Amino acid sequence: MDFVTLGSTGITVNKNGFGALPIQRISESEAGFLLQKAFKNGIEFFDTARGYTDSEKKIGLSLSGVREKIYIATKAPAKEARAFWEDLETSLEMLKTDYIDIYQFHSPPFCPKPGDGSGLYEAMLEAKSKGKIKHIGITNHRLDIALEAMSSGLYETVQYPVSYLSGPNELDFVRQCAERGIGVLAMKALSGGLITDSAAAYAFLLQFENVIPIWGVQRDSELEEFISYHDAPPVLDDRARRVIERDVKELSGEFCRGCGYCLPCPAKITIPISARMSLLMKRAPESLYLSDESRESMKRIEDCIDCGHCKEHCPYGLDAPKLMRENLAEYMKGIGKG
Repeated sequence: MDFVTLGSTGITVNKNGFGALPIQRISESEAGFLLQKAFKNGIEFFDTARGYTDSEKKIGLSLSGVREKIYIATKAPAKEARAFWEDLETSLEMLKTDYIDIYQFHSPPFCPKPGDGSGLYEAMLEAKSKGKIKHIGITNHRLDIALEAMSSGLYETVQYPVSYLSGPNELDFVRQCAERGIGVLAMKALSGGLITDSAAAYAFLLQFENVIPIWGVQRDSELEEFISYHDAPPVLDDRARRVIERDVKELSGEFCRGCGYCLPCPAKITIPISARMSLLMKRAPESLYLSDESRESMKRIEDCIDCGHCKEHCPYGLDAPKLMRENLAEYMKGIGKG
């Protein structure tokens, strides 16, 4: 079994983090089964957020009885101090706990610091002094903000998209975090579903001593896959390298990571799916893209009004309308109507 120490936090856990965003889509009983099974099979780190509807509540209901044996990371979407305290108290109540191991600012448009006028970092420090949180973290999809957080010396962990599709600047960021004693929580370790070989993804991330991948888990089969790596960790062998080389070649350049910051769309287009459908068609079962729902979703691209909302909010600077129209053309060809 592989372990990771998250920098200066001293938190040492199995190198499998349970990403609890997907459990908001399933029932309490289904979520409870997955959460308890994960714990019983050695997973100790659970990542959630105030913004993931009832995800925190499901963790509280299922794991409060073993609270001292697990680590919980959650996130506050607050942009000012008063909302910060409301978020924190709600999270504590939902999680059925009196402390949070890692409390993170949830993808803010700036890097909170003391004296910046928002009062956010000061609130974090006060919460820590009161014992309500143990460690201070931040999440972001923007590399410039992640780098600023790393350089500031104010954060013990940074959550950022890390996978074998990450560019050299992003991987250099991970290495710099290790040098500074900062733990990295790797979200999008499967790049929003574009990476279909979890063994290669796991093996790649094993290279980084300060990184814990946060796998989004919604199904028992997914959980079983990651649990199986405890006793037989995948290695970065020739097979894995071939998979990575193929995917990097196919997915290099501009592509949608599926983060969802472009939403909501005024034209009700499901941008994270529509902007990468041509890639999903090569990797997902036909039932995903041949369904009536997918056809209707792709047809809505024609309703794009070029309002600029998605481009303005994309942390990767993508021209989403252009990507969607290109994907629509590929989609129509793929289903035999182009």
